[in-house]
Amino acid sequence: MQNTRGWILYDDACGFCSRWVGLWKETVQRRGFGVAPLQAEWVQEQIALDTEHLLDDLRLLQADGTVIEGADVYRFVMRRIWWAYPAYWLSTLPVLRSVFDRTYGMFKRNRYRVSRSCGLRSVS
Repeated sequence: MQNTRGWILYDDACGFCSRWVGLWKETVQRRGFGVAPLQAEWVQEQIALDTEHLLDDLRLLQADGTVIEGADVYRFVMRRIWWAYPAYWLSTLPVLRSVFDRTYGMFKRNRYRVSRSCGLRSVS
């Protein structure tokens, strides 16, 4: 993708994650972000994490090589979508930031259970 601001990198083995990305792919691409699985070979070379920790979190690889992780990826992207900006703003308020981060962390740790419980298999 020409003029990419960065790449949103997700766990393609997670049914929820791969479906979630499918829903938002066009929206984030219009804002200049590519989408790729963390399992892609080029991603593993760019991120330079061992395979044990590579899939621990959602990541955003910016064009300058900076990596953003976890709930901060959502905040980074929401800030750039006009209609998601109110959610971004709320997620930065001290109490709500803590709630947002803890909720994201709880989901992240249980995403495979959620996928199995909901019958969500990876799209690819």
